[in-house]
Amino acid sequence: MARKLNRRSFIAATGTAGIVGLAGCTGGGGGEGEGNGSGGEETTTEGGSGDGETTTDGGSGGGGGSGGSRLSWHAGGTGGTYFPLSNEFKTVVESQTDFKLQVQSTGASVENAGNLGSGNADFAMIQNDVAYFAKNGEGIEAFQGNAIPALRGVATLYPETIHIVANAEADISSVTDLQGKVVNTGDLGSGTQVNATQILEAVGVSDYTEQNTGFSQAADQLKNGDIDAAFVVGGWPVGAISDLATTHDVTLVAVDGDARQQVKDSGSYFADDEIPAGTYSGIDEAVPTVAVQAMIATQESQAEETVYQITKAIFDNVDQLTIKTDFISADSALDGMSIDLHPGAQRYFDEAGVGGGSSGNESGGNASAGNESGNSSA
Repeated sequence: MARKLNRRSFIAATGTAGIVGLAGCTGGGGGEGEGNGSGGEETTTEGGSGDGETTTDGGSGGGGGSGGSRLSWHAGGTGGTYFPLSNEFKTVVESQTDFKLQVQSTGASVENAGNLGSGNADFAMIQNDVAYFAKNGEGIEAFQGNAIPALRGVATLYPETIHIVANAEADISSVTDLQGKVVNTGDLGSGTQVNATQILEAVGVSDYTEQNTGFSQAADQLKNGDIDAAFVVGGWPVGAISDLATTHDVTLVAVDGDARQQVKDSGSYFADDEIPAGTYSGIDEAVPTVAVQAMIATQESQAEETVYQITKAIFDNVDQLTIKTDFISADSALDGMSIDLHPGAQRYFDEAGVGGGSSGNESGGNASAGNESGNSSA
């Protein structure tokens, strides 16, 4: 059994109010599986709005679902992909519509799902597996018996690759070697923590000392030898891993062979993926792994016309984005959609001639990441 040096027991005791309350407990902890070349993922944010959150305001004050022309968009930590990408969406939406977006840093997926369910957010970034768990009330203890049936999908965006970063001297060459080690599984309640614990359980790793922080803190722990390995979920290259690899001798642990199949059997939202050779300093061979997908979600009560205009603004103007542009497109925006599509988004994709969309009752969709070839359908 994992020895937990964390606040994880809190999440087991939370009901629906507890899910919403994660906004106050995780703050801007950046606890999301996300990352890019601009600075990694899962960083703890400070300042901004003065309560541990950072807000990019498209209008006046407030952090909840706003209605009217000002919309609250919940992202993730400022050091990950969700926050800067959301701000690029903000720029595009505000240039193409009359809406103003207030982009807020949060603990990301689990927290964002709760905020959508409570009406404190109009739109949010979420992993497709967490979205499925939230809507169907399963998979994560905080959602069991506390489903968020009003959660609706807008679009999937890009693969979120599972990285397992280990100290070179820890002698970890496979995911099963994490048995008996000290492992940082990501911020409490984050998509990263959900994926990490599911992967460890799937491959039979049960005896490990679990720590929970964002990756900025985990990177320091790796440098100091306080942990043996850390999970990071994000589209490669994750900036914080790039920074760490240039100053510290680390390895990326493969998820392949029987272990990969066991992970995929544990959730159909996991897909084969690969981190190319040379992505990070000192990593000279491709590393097989798995991935989930990042997506935009909203709530059932959001007006069809609003969701239509937001969706159209983003996907008609992908050429104005600079982040994840190899993956974000209307053609792939329904791949791996794990929950019901909002009618406003469905209307846009119907007009664009893009078929598909999930009924929300399948086992999590299938995130066809496809990074092995360098080209993804998401």
